Amino acid sequence: MDASTLAFATTALLLVYGRYHEPWVIAVFGGAASALGSATQLALLRWILASGQPWMRRFAPSRERVESALRQYPSASFLALTVARATPLPDAPLKIVAATIGYPIALYGLATFLGSIPYYFVLALIGHKFEIPLWIVLAALGLVAAGVAFDLLRRNRRRAKS
Repeated sequence: MDASTLAFATTALLLVYGRYHEPWVIAVFGGAASALGSATQLALLRWILASGQPWMRRFAPSRERVESALRQYPSASFLALTVARATPLPDAPLKIVAATIGYPIALYGLATFLGSIPYYFVLALIGHKFEIPLWIVLAALGLVAAGVAFDLLRRNRRRAKS
């Protein structure tokens, strides 16, 4: 379920539940859930960008710049989406670009699915081979949350000074 929504805890869930299921099962079904969730998010993001909300303009790159880059490297977009999904790095910037240029939702879902499979498989395999205690996973999530909170506070202080 996490992979089909905003996927905040996907990495931790893959490590924990890897011990209960075969890694390939988690990779295939998790990848499918992730692809469906990402396709849904892309459709919603497209709708929001098309609505002309002023607060969304600052996130959207200019359509001309994106289309120019894609004309120079037409296959780079699918490959970039696939590779981005195969890493723990956030894919939100690419999702915003895909929504801005009207990237095909089915192709975006396919790239997400193909990229998720190896990433999910490796994490589920680690969870399968090494039974990581839940408290370690929760502590790691807590550290990440603390890091994000610290960064937000730091940015807000910097803005307040300017």
